[in-house]
Amino acid sequence: MSTALVASEKKGIAEARILQLVTFTLAEEEYAVDILKVQEINRMKEITRVPNAPHYVEGVINLRGKVIPVVSLRKKFGLPEEEDTAKKRIMIMDIQGVTIGLIVDSVNEVLRISSDIVEPPPAMTSSVSSEFIWGIAKLEDRLIILLDMDRFIGKEESMGMIGEAEKFAIES
Repeated sequence: MSTALVASEKKGIAEARILQLVTFTLAEEEYAVDILKVQEINRMKEITRVPNAPHYVEGVINLRGKVIPVVSLRKKFGLPEEEDTAKKRIMIMDIQGVTIGLIVDSVNEVLRISSDIVEPPPAMTSSVSSEFIWGIAKLEDRLIILLDMDRFIGKEESMGMIGEAEKFAIES
């Protein structure tokens, strides 16, 4: 084996790192996000509707005195609506410095995987727009779609949601 090949193999091994992910289910598919983006996970609570919000924004919640916009991931991804279940959760996340709640069907587990089992997403991976997907984790018994939350909501869009939420809170 050439020295260059051995060096490149060692470099590949050194680049593999451990990813810590929170996995959740949406429409029978399993997704994951970086655990560092997740602040907390809550049971469903009363959501106050906000007039003129985008169709996927369910409204706002009061979380310890802070008004947080809540987004339905099913609506954002164009998936069919599902009846409310006891497993449905709101994941409170920090996306580009903005706190947002995301409604998911269920939260599954915290998972630690090696980055070397992640492959780039093939075209048309799932019903979710591929612009939000940064990789597919190949586990022995399943595939997990890894979402890039920084691409999920653009800065202008998230600031618009926060602006609407703050305006609603002031008017209330």
